[in-house]
Amino acid sequence: MDKLTAKFDNILVMGKSGAGKQPRIDILTSDLGMKQLSTGNIFRSFMKIFKNEDYRGNTDKFFNSETQKFIPDEEIKNTLGNTVNSKIIEDFILGLKAHYFVSNGYYVPDSLTNQLFESYFSRSGYRGMVLDGYPRTIDQADFLLNLVDKKNTKIDLIILVENDDDLIIKRTMGRRICPSCGAVYHLEFKPPKDDKFCTKCGTEVILRSDDTEEKLRIRLEEFQKKTLPTLRQLEKRGIPVVKANGNLPVFTEEAIRKSLAEALKSKGLL
Repeated sequence: MDKLTAKFDNILVMGKSGAGKQPRIDILTSDLGMKQLSTGNIFRSFMKIFKNEDYRGNTDKFFNSETQKFIPDEEIKNTLGNTVNSKIIEDFILGLKAHYFVSNGYYVPDSLTNQLFESYFSRSGYRGMVLDGYPRTIDQADFLLNLVDKKNTKIDLIILVENDDDLIIKRTMGRRICPSCGAVYHLEFKPPKDDKFCTKCGTEVILRSDDTEEKLRIRLEEFQKKTLPTLRQLEKRGIPVVKANGNLPVFTEEAIRKSLAEALKSKGLL
């Protein structure tokens, strides 16, 4: 069928980890001229800025263990002095904070996740994005809706990719990621070159360290506990939810496009 044609400010794609969100996102971005905005890429972007400055100090000194908060940004800036490029200091501090939590294995609080998201989202003028992995909590959902309202934009719809847990585990174990460019493959449905190499940059693809059955089941449980209540909160606030089948009989780009089109048309969105 022909490519999807529609005009949206922003789309949110949700679903269990491994449900099949990425192939749907690929269609949306290529057909509608939108860009993917994923939480993982946001964190990596800011932490890369922090890493590139080659900061050798201890980040623990910026975190107040009694209040469980970072000291004010102005104090951080004063402590850093001229050791960091002033043009990127704001992004560096966000990267520093993200690095502190991730490197210590701590849960990144909503307040920081929201900051990172808003800073990155602003680069697009708060439009033309397919959001992936955000929001994950009710607090993040409330922050997002207040933000788009304030910026005179909106989340037009949520595409909920549905799939069975056992099928997700089977499919995810065959997933491979390019460590260089981030391209996603599957040994059965979208194989890399010679089952080993990225077709885009030639790097050998890898199995993600968290794509084990044990970790997958933890993520699936997390979906039930956090993501579903978040989805309901967004739906309560009037955002239409379009359900897309993540387990198609024929897994081709054309089949995915057709199922998306049918789902969108059923809600009068296409």
